[in-house]
Amino acid sequence: MISVSMKAESWQEAYETLNRRPLGRPHVPVIGITGNLGEYGCQLAEGYYESVRRAGGEPLVIPPGLHEAGLLTLLDRVDGLIFSGGGDINPLLLAEEPHPALHGVCPQRDMQELLLMRLALDWQIPVLGICRGIQVMAAAARGTLVQDIASSGCFAQGAVKHSQEMDRCFPSHHVTLQADTLLQSLYGGASRLAVNSLHHQAVASAGPDFRVSAVAPDGVIEAIESACCKPAVGVQWHPETFVLRGDESHLPLFRWLVGEAAVYRRACRVHDEVLSLDTHCDTPLFFRQNINFAARDPRVLVDSHKMREGRLDACIMAAYLAQGERTPQALQAATAACNALLDGIERCVGTCDGVGLAATPQDLYRLKSAGSLAVMKGIENGYAVGLDLANVERFARRGVVYMTLCHNGDNDLCDSAMQSNREHRGLSAFGRQVVAELNRTGIMVDLSHASEDTFYDALEASALPVVCSHSSARALCDHPRNLTDDQLRALAQVGGVAQITAYPGFLRLDGKACVEDVVRHLEHAIEVAGIDSVGIGTDFDGDGGVPGLADASDILNLTQHLLRRGFGEEDLKKIWGGNFLRVMQQVQDASLLKDETITQN
Repeated sequence: MISVSMKAESWQEAYETLNRRPLGRPHVPVIGITGNLGEYGCQLAEGYYESVRRAGGEPLVIPPGLHEAGLLTLLDRVDGLIFSGGGDINPLLLAEEPHPALHGVCPQRDMQELLLMRLALDWQIPVLGICRGIQVMAAAARGTLVQDIASSGCFAQGAVKHSQEMDRCFPSHHVTLQADTLLQSLYGGASRLAVNSLHHQAVASAGPDFRVSAVAPDGVIEAIESACCKPAVGVQWHPETFVLRGDESHLPLFRWLVGEAAVYRRACRVHDEVLSLDTHCDTPLFFRQNINFAARDPRVLVDSHKMREGRLDACIMAAYLAQGERTPQALQAATAACNALLDGIERCVGTCDGVGLAATPQDLYRLKSAGSLAVMKGIENGYAVGLDLANVERFARRGVVYMTLCHNGDNDLCDSAMQSNREHRGLSAFGRQVVAELNRTGIMVDLSHASEDTFYDALEASALPVVCSHSSARALCDHPRNLTDDQLRALAQVGGVAQITAYPGFLRLDGKACVEDVVRHLEHAIEVAGIDSVGIGTDFDGDGGVPGLADASDILNLTQHLLRRGFGEEDLKKIWGGNFLRVMQQVQDASLLKDETITQN
């Protein structure tokens, strides 16, 4: 490390010191800092890397002009990023013509940093933007910029000289910190802060991914931060310059970044070691749109690209059926529709490199060990069975791992939590037969969407633990689809699991939920039912998804939130699939079909 060589009397002494240390990556967060392009190539002011060092990180300078593959390699090596100051951003890259007051631009740097910023958000890498860096952040996330403050007419609340000619190591004006922001907390709750100012461009609008966290007296945006509960902060001033004169008043920004970088790296290590499983997504609903599961397809929340970004190893795709009529013809059509969806899952996986079908926990671990993603098959709505009990075994032989007994409406098996006439007052006689057949064939009984009567009847009827693949806590959000504390306790008593969902309406009645609400529901379920009885079933592509856990690429962000809340690796192993797979294994071990080959492709 550089700090070792600086302390040594000679390079030979530093060499000997390093040779007495065990080899391996140092446990110091590596912070990549974008370099400027000057007369002699890449250059970077001292304050940037000195601030990172004083905050406990190790700086790594990123030169302009890296090719795309080089950027991906870089992102795999760093734990955090600083987008440094410099020249103006080329307006042509933002679909604008140049303003007469435009200063010098560096197209090579602009292209690279806009791409790097967008990738950092996708990969959940902590980011600090400084001066020009805040503008890169906003521009990369659908925000807008002002090319020249003085002539824009956008800010008329007073005059502030934003391009100072004084020594940048000293403050030149004040900014107001917005209440209840991360930035305000980093500065000890202050509402007013003295900063320096060296810019003539600025952020005009932060975009949907960010919110404004500080403004100048004339209304110019001076800081933004993530609006999606992610580690991203941008400031218009130059906090790195103050340490050069011994002023550490702005060092909290760098300490925050280094701390978040440590959490990020720890989260990555957890996902390297732990098998992560999302137990419910409705992506098959989009197959008719010919989605590209191998690419980052904007039409879906789950594809193999996003799964790799979020380090999600596996998901269970549901063959979902809306509840329809129950005539003989309609029931036959429901079974056929279910099989068609299962066919679609198989085709989707079969045409995507690096993804495999799984029907058992062993399949999942084998695929992870081989570096492949995994997809399992589930059925959402026992409507698919019709009135033919033999369909259950047929589904088992296709590798279906769970069946949700109903959806939003009563069927021939049971009453639903929604749109129910309480026709059966729980499980029907046929529903009890189906539960027994699910037990016999090794398919888990899933009670998400079931009424309370159905829930307790199924617990009594099933000889094996049951699951709720995508439900949340009614004590925190009084919705009939959620589980009461009594249900959570009953589920735990039979060895079952409740998978907390990211469906906004099941997290907050006003629907204004975020990833922190997912954490709250998870923590409540743990408090009531215990750490061995919980997991995550996002309901992505079934209207699930909230800021901070908006798609499969945000899975790693949830892990970072859980680490900040004190969850350890053993806890995360259980939450991210260990508990659910324990039940799956128990159910499959009890199956009379366990020694037979189950179709996986």
